[in-house]
Amino acid sequence: MVTSSDAAVRAVAPRSVVQLVTDEIRRSILSGALAPGQELSPRELAGMPEVSFTAVRTALRSLEDEGIVVTRPGRSAVVAPLDLAELEAVYRLRRTLEPELAGRACRIISNEELDRLEQRAAGFGGEQTGTDGAFEARQALHLDLLAPAATGWDIRILTTLWRAGERYVRMGLSRLEHAHDVHARLGGADGDLIGVFRRRDSAAVARAVRDCLERERKLARLSLSLE
Repeated sequence: MVTSSDAAVRAVAPRSVVQLVTDEIRRSILSGALAPGQELSPRELAGMPEVSFTAVRTALRSLEDEGIVVTRPGRSAVVAPLDLAELEAVYRLRRTLEPELAGRACRIISNEELDRLEQRAAGFGGEQTGTDGAFEARQALHLDLLAPAATGWDIRILTTLWRAGERYVRMGLSRLEHAHDVHARLGGADGDLIGVFRRRDSAAVARAVRDCLERERKLARLSLSLE
């Protein structure tokens, strides 16, 4: 008989303290609340209620793997600086992966799923959604569009790329006078993309995805005042 203490995988809480700390630091970085180059003192972060120094160090290592934190031996970590080469690499890799996945997914995804996603896209840009919610919703929608053709590795790689690029896009949006209108237009572009999916034309879908990525890349470059 195998007891709970002998089980290979033990039951865990839905979200550990480490995951909560990781998510909160990530949210602060992506939203711009923690600016590029800003120091992240593990000891100060560990001063939060019920947060240990070990949990903070583990969270920072995880965020370094995502490319949004830089740790320095013997010194505090910092929010990764904005970098043109990094931004262009993110979109170069996305252009390699997403059009091909989308071209295959459009032949598999059901009409019912496209109906559901189209309804979700129509709600993007609402005031009640908030910036954090809007970005999370768009990422989830694009993941659902690609999921029929994506492997676990595709999803892991794309999630890392999306997070790395998100802060550039957010900062680019902040430089525009009508950022809320841009959110609405991004949602409209998602609706248009779903319409192309309905045609089941792989080449047309791949072109549409590349066009979406190029528009987003130009918006992201505004974070560096390059457009």
